[in-house]
Amino acid sequence: MSTGLILAAALGYLLGSVPYGLLLTKAAGLGDVRAIGSGSIGATNVLRTGNKKLAAATLVLDAAKGAVALLLARWIWGEDAALLAGFAALLGHTFPVWLGFRGGKGVATGAGVILAAQPGLGLLLLGVWLAMAVLTRISSLSALTVCALAPVVAALSGDWRLAGFCLGVALLITIRHHANIRRLIAGTEPRIGRRG
Repeated sequence: MSTGLILAAALGYLLGSVPYGLLLTKAAGLGDVRAIGSGSIGATNVLRTGNKKLAAATLVLDAAKGAVALLLARWIWGEDAALLAGFAALLGHTFPVWLGFRGGKGVATGAGVILAAQPGLGLLLLGVWLAMAVLTRISSLSALTVCALAPVVAALSGDWRLAGFCLGVALLITIRHHANIRRLIAGTEPRIGRRG
């Protein structure tokens, strides 16, 4: 592996590992977001504090750190390094060294990296997520639907490198939703906006 790819991966991981949900809720005096709901540091769990502004800020910052990692690596080292940095940012978010490798589920960060990698695909998937969220009010189901679609749509576009990247992102996010999948099957998955 070249030095550029190693640096891109390190950059991506470090940017991705910043736990914005945890930092924002603590700064707002709401305590440790990991102590409520799913125990995740992501926007959906931050929303369970009842603070919609903090949840929105977490969503934007988690997406931005993935996008910035990919775009910065693309600018410095090229496309292969960009995709590696984007995936590393997702790994950093889901397995941050600072939090004992227990982070978020990667939806916002994954959205950020795909949007930066291919804006058209990212916007299409964002539309699908929003439609599913409005129809079902279940964040995990919306995310899993997008995960199933992302590599397929990328492959249909003929961009196999992007398709492989999307498949990796989708698999990691899906694995991180194992508990949600069990609750979806059982019919006990909470809906968006529910506290606790």
